[in-house]
Amino acid sequence: MSYKRSLSVILMVILTVMAAGSVSRPVYAETTLERLKKAKAEKEKTEDAKENTEDRKQSLEITKNSLLGQLSTLNDDLAQVSTNLETIENNITAKEAEIEQTQAELAEAIRIEEEQYKNMKLRIKAMYEGGGGSNSYLNILFSSTSFSDFLNKSDYIDRVHEYDQKMLREFEESRKYVEETKARLDAELISLNELREEAEAEKSRVASLVDQTSANVASYSNQIADAEATIDALESMIDEQEQDIAALQKQYEEELAKSRLAAKSKWRDISEVKFEEGDRKLMANIIYCEAGGESYTGQVAVGAVVINRVLSSVFPNTVVGVIYQNRQFSPVASGRLALALANDSATESCYRAADEAMRGVTNVGQCVYFRTPIPGLNGIRIGGHIFY
Repeated sequence: MSYKRSLSVILMVILTVMAAGSVSRPVYAETTLERLKKAKAEKEKTEDAKENTEDRKQSLEITKNSLLGQLSTLNDDLAQVSTNLETIENNITAKEAEIEQTQAELAEAIRIEEEQYKNMKLRIKAMYEGGGGSNSYLNILFSSTSFSDFLNKSDYIDRVHEYDQKMLREFEESRKYVEETKARLDAELISLNELREEAEAEKSRVASLVDQTSANVASYSNQIADAEATIDALESMIDEQEQDIAALQKQYEEELAKSRLAAKSKWRDISEVKFEEGDRKLMANIIYCEAGGESYTGQVAVGAVVINRVLSSVFPNTVVGVIYQNRQFSPVASGRLALALANDSATESCYRAADEAMRGVTNVGQCVYFRTPIPGLNGIRIGGHIFY
């Protein structure tokens, strides 16, 4: 028995307890055909739920696949950003080494320039301020042996002076070039550091997007797994419902066959039936459960169905056997009959109807089934029941 059917039984018992002692709001027992129709309707709802879940799963898969595509692109972007950042880091390292080398070259250029300037000052001082020393300009010039020698020595002095000036200018230009190179390298290093900061920010941004997208993919994967589990559960439910429907369909067909068979079968006369002690109470209370809210005519009709089954060779030949036959009267399975018997809930009219039926009175001929009317079912209509 399915969970829903068990729940239905529990609800039926609760309703019975609430209705005990009153016949103003009757609860009719479901026939096999009613249960069959209800089972088919429930199956359709389950199939609709399964279809909706499959549609939702498909939508989730489309979104997940889109996210996977985005994730692949983001991973490619992250790899490219990481590569760019690595290149920038290498360039910064190289630039820092180049700056260090240039710094050393600048220091050396400054040293050489200062040394050249110092040496030049010493030569000038020695040549102009040397007094009577042999290296002074005047001593060099006055030591000339001829005018030609004088001119040569004078030219020599000029060339020494020009050489000193030239070397000083070259060293100054070299220092200036090294300074400019260092300034350019410093500016390039600043630019590289800015690029590194931008690359690190971009890497952080893309990595955050990768994490977020990965989390979204995982979330959709979980939702898809939940949907798949729901679909599996619904498929199992549909299988169970199909089994219930098949069983109810078989039972309904058997009922129709028995109804037709009963009409053609051998019937006993009411005088042949031996009623047992308690049959009257049992009859009155099953009438109460099935037709407590019906008119007296409807109550007699329900009692007649019970006795018709007793008289037919197709059914058990006792009141107890007929009423407690498996899956025939739902108040038996739901516990309503047991509750009614315990409280002897049957009304006076139910007892009178039971007495008439047990005397062989029938207002439904040889009908052996009854239910609430439905389209396509022909029979004798009495109150809220149709007998067939």
